Amino acid sequence: MKSTKLAALALAGAVASGPALAELVIPDLSYRTGPYAAGGIPFSDGYQDYFTLLNERDGGIGGEPIRLIECETGYNTEKGVECYESTKGEGALVYQPLSTGITYQLIPKTEADGIPLHTMGYGRTSAANGAVFRNVFNYPANYWDGASVIVNYLLEENGGSLEGKSIALLYHNSAYGKEPIRTLEALSEIHGYDLSQLAVDHPGQEQKSQWLQIRRERPDYVVMWGWGVMNQVAVQEAANIGFPMENFIGNWWAGAEHDVTPAGAAADGYKSLNMNRINPDLPVFDDIREHVVDAGMAAGDGSNVGSVLYTRGMYAAMLAAEAIETAQEIHGVSAITPAMMRDGMEALEVTEATMEEWGAPGVGPAFEVTCADHGGSGMGIIQQWDAEAGQFVALTDYIESDSSVIDPLVEEDSMAYAAENGVEPGCN
Repeated sequence: MKSTKLAALALAGAVASGPALAELVIPDLSYRTGPYAAGGIPFSDGYQDYFTLLNERDGGIGGEPIRLIECETGYNTEKGVECYESTKGEGALVYQPLSTGITYQLIPKTEADGIPLHTMGYGRTSAANGAVFRNVFNYPANYWDGASVIVNYLLEENGGSLEGKSIALLYHNSAYGKEPIRTLEALSEIHGYDLSQLAVDHPGQEQKSQWLQIRRERPDYVVMWGWGVMNQVAVQEAANIGFPMENFIGNWWAGAEHDVTPAGAAADGYKSLNMNRINPDLPVFDDIREHVVDAGMAAGDGSNVGSVLYTRGMYAAMLAAEAIETAQEIHGVSAITPAMMRDGMEALEVTEATMEEWGAPGVGPAFEVTCADHGGSGMGIIQQWDAEAGQFVALTDYIESDSSVIDPLVEEDSMAYAAENGVEPGCN
């Protein structure tokens, strides 16, 4: 934490405003109900509990208390937009909708309203181009990065060549699930693998026909872009047809404990991406248990602390808190505005030392954000489910995505958006 400078800001804020301090307003567009609640609940718990920790342990950020506003979306785009409209007037500093569908609807709204949008590893991938999407950030990595990381991992596993191999993409039939297709198609042309595509309709409980096709065609690998109950059903169906779990790789929204535990021992060996490391022994978790859970202030019952999606929600909150501190330093005030928050996000720099200060050493990759690049490192790890131990184990360190493929795709798509929407690209 930037303790000395923030203490000075806190004092300056107190002198300027008297006894009443301003609030740092953070909405949480959560979903604790519906078919995607199994993922939404632990993420929201982690997101809220970290901000509560900062309030209880540190007195907020820069002396300013944090006010959380939770609004239930049910992973429904219309409800998500309603939540945005009903909370933006509260002084909301940043939105994290945890939904690609909601994200697409909020991009033009947040641009018009001047409120930052952080879509960490989801949303519109080409928003990585900050010269076009000034208010949207998707660091530390995006969907196209994730697809490329999986391919690079498979290249490493196959001696550097996927020529003649076959990959089946099993994807949620939505804007979210379709995001990696163009990247996997481009990479198939380069690396010579055969790509087949199998869509699974919302919410994902019916997959018999897709897995019958997989059993019939016997692809070398199945890559899954799933969410919610779709993941659990897919892992069980893979086990039912005897598909080798070590050749079944989900993305980072298909790699949490609840995705694999229903299948029991049959899920052993299943792999997935992760954009951050999982370590239940991080010091920050002890602080959360002491100051938040044991104090009866947790967003949930405390059982999710340290899990995959709890950690990711916490990580998202850490990035937001660091951006708030950065904005406070840039502008010399503690009570920042959404416009100042945007500046803090665009100047964000996360180092190994930063994560040590959070009490979460190595939780994510080191990266920095610029106007030209709102996408971060573009890295991911591959993890594997150990059914006996009941946890995911990292198989790799961070793997880079193929920027020679991803960057032109981002440029093409973002420039098309700019032309369609009358956006003049540029950096201040």
